Amino acid sequence: MREKLIRPLIAGNWKMYKTPSEAEDFARELREIPKFDDRDILVCPPFTAIAKVRKVLDQTGIFVGAQNVYPAEEGAFTGEISPKMIKEAGAQYVICGHSERRQIFNEDDEFISKKVKIVLQYGMIPILCVGETLMQNEAGETFNVVEAQLKTGLKKVSDNEIKNVVIAYEPVWAIGTGKNATPQQAQTVHSFIRKILKEMFGDIASSIRILYGGSVKPENIDQLMAEQDINGVLVGGASLKIDSFSRIIGFNKNH
Repeated sequence: MREKLIRPLIAGNWKMYKTPSEAEDFARELREIPKFDDRDILVCPPFTAIAKVRKVLDQTGIFVGAQNVYPAEEGAFTGEISPKMIKEAGAQYVICGHSERRQIFNEDDEFISKKVKIVLQYGMIPILCVGETLMQNEAGETFNVVEAQLKTGLKKVSDNEIKNVVIAYEPVWAIGTGKNATPQQAQTVHSFIRKILKEMFGDIASSIRILYGGSVKPENIDQLMAEQDINGVLVGGASLKIDSFSRIIGFNKNH
């Protein structure tokens, strides 16, 4: 197998967990874990904790991101958060179109594409999430669904901007269910994503990071990261505890 040249990204999505003080405590623990110079680490706390976590992690090389954004600079959008706000709070990455936003809040590809574009305009890195439901998976529609989500989600992105985009493949049926795609299943979809990116943007596709998300655990991280087109992971529940998250951060793909 040829050696990967893409720098891996290990991203923790804390979802609606951790108050500002809990997040601050966790960030202090994170600061003490062993450092690796061949991978990037990212945590995405709730909006209310971004500034505190960024302050604690300053100078550590660990990145901080937001879990969502509203695609407008400001306005009468009660309860929403603008890119300007999260950037000033310290966010460097933004998750766009997480499956929970799609499923629970009915966000469509068109709306998500606006988020991706505005995140780029504000100099942050969007993580565009794509993936199929169990019903779509069982109907053999995985590739069609993922292709449509990619093509619409990235349609406003220029050839120059795509190098600053991260893709995350999350099979919806594997999120929080304890089920997970096998490393080989994930690799098959990641390879397909890379092919679509190449069709859309040319050779730059070979350097775009494609993360896997969906019940990532200490038990499966080494096998996932051994696959050619898996360039990192988007971790949910296992990123909330320091022991499991530090083991995932410390993956050994040659294990």
